[in-house]
Amino acid sequence: MASATAEWLTPSTRTELIENLVSGVDRYNPSNVGILEDYLYHQIRNEEYDCLANLAILKLYQFNPDLYNADVVVNILLKALTAEPFPDFNLCISLLDDRPPNASTDEPDLLPTLLPVLTNLYDLLHQCRFPAFWTFYKSDELEALRENYTIECIGFEDAIREVAARAVRATFTRIGLERLGSYVDLTERELEAWVSKQGWTVDGQGCFDPPQSR
Repeated sequence: MASATAEWLTPSTRTELIENLVSGVDRYNPSNVGILEDYLYHQIRNEEYDCLANLAILKLYQFNPDLYNADVVVNILLKALTAEPFPDFNLCISLLDDRPPNASTDEPDLLPTLLPVLTNLYDLLHQCRFPAFWTFYKSDELEALRENYTIECIGFEDAIREVAARAVRATFTRIGLERLGSYVDLTERELEAWVSKQGWTVDGQGCFDPPQSR
């Protein structure tokens, strides 16, 4: 857990430039928001994650409402979902102030519509209701979210499976493959490959013994 916390505070993929922006007084300089936004999209394309850098964007939006970009906020919240059980999602939500509609852009603000959806997804993950998460996530109601956002977030579904894997490690010493499949939304052949990648073992009863988290 200590190593996970250290990685959360200072990701190994964070560059020196971003480290200086996140750790120094320049984190409040609005002229740097473009650099941080570009870094967010780098995270999205490369399966990386830097919560503190993303929180810095939201803080700049707080101080400078004219900089606000709804697409950026949605992507930050999607990345935060993959960090469960860390409190990243709630930390992000705490920085989203009630704002009047942004009159400086012709683009509609999608956040009021998507925020309840994202919060529902977070609640399902936080409660470890993984089958319900996948049912809701793959529903027609969330088609726009998938086609406009998560499809661009490389590895998003695999990252959610890692959330389930962390919960399984912390809770079970043995679990049936059918139940596990419902947690990670994988069919039998896909599940076998995923279990092998996790380093878990399958016994003759179709169950496996995940290493217990310490």
